[in-house]
Amino acid sequence: MVALTESQRKEAAEKLFIAERDRTLLPRLSDTYPGIDIDDAYDVQARVVSMKVEAGAKVRGYKIGLTSKAMQDAVGIAEPDFGHLLDGMIYESGQPISLTGHHAPRVEVELAFVLEQPLRGPGVTVSDVLSATRHVIPAIELIDSRTVLPRKLVDTLADNAASAAVIIGGRPVRPMDVDLRWLGAVVYKNGVIEDSGMSAAVLGHPGAGVAWLANRLGLRDVSLKPGELLLGGSFTRPIAASAGDVFHIDYGPLGSIAIPFIN
Repeated sequence: MVALTESQRKEAAEKLFIAERDRTLLPRLSDTYPGIDIDDAYDVQARVVSMKVEAGAKVRGYKIGLTSKAMQDAVGIAEPDFGHLLDGMIYESGQPISLTGHHAPRVEVELAFVLEQPLRGPGVTVSDVLSATRHVIPAIELIDSRTVLPRKLVDTLADNAASAAVIIGGRPVRPMDVDLRWLGAVVYKNGVIEDSGMSAAVLGHPGAGVAWLANRLGLRDVSLKPGELLLGGSFTRPIAASAGDVFHIDYGPLGSIAIPFIN
């Protein structure tokens, strides 16, 4: 098998863009294009983002995924992945979120970093991330699929690393005011505890994902910019969401996030 041609990458990006716009479900790209590899998938993702920007969207930051060894082993890679966050994806706690047109929506618990200084790899460390961060705030990622499930890693990467929405809430803290490894959260779905987790589950420190991202993007001659929102990676399992569900995520001293899902 060989990697995709320029025309195949362009075609795959157009298919994903239209599927998300029209809220339709695509066949797996790995079935349509058996030769697709990780570089192809990231290229397709970037093309879809460019198409959205041309249509008026603005890039607000990035999400980092596959930050646990168990998840990396499950998909056969040795590093995390990333996707883009656009302005239309970001919600505040308490805002109703429509699940119309979503196919497999799930909720993940994270911490988001907001930069006040740029970060550019290679060589970025967790210490560099903490020094460059304005504040850290509780965040929930809604993940989804625009292609048929189950799917391969390349399908997820091309599809913006499965990112669909981000919900921000709770209390922001400066990164040196707390030990970011020991921030926990409890997830309630319709009043019942579904899961809980500790932020150290993200690569040992949630800032490690941001350092990885800065170094990974540095290979592409891209810097992380002040003001960008960076999701550090989930420290709970994905929890399925349906219209009518109400999620409440308690971050203890950092407050909470409420998410009512509607049709």
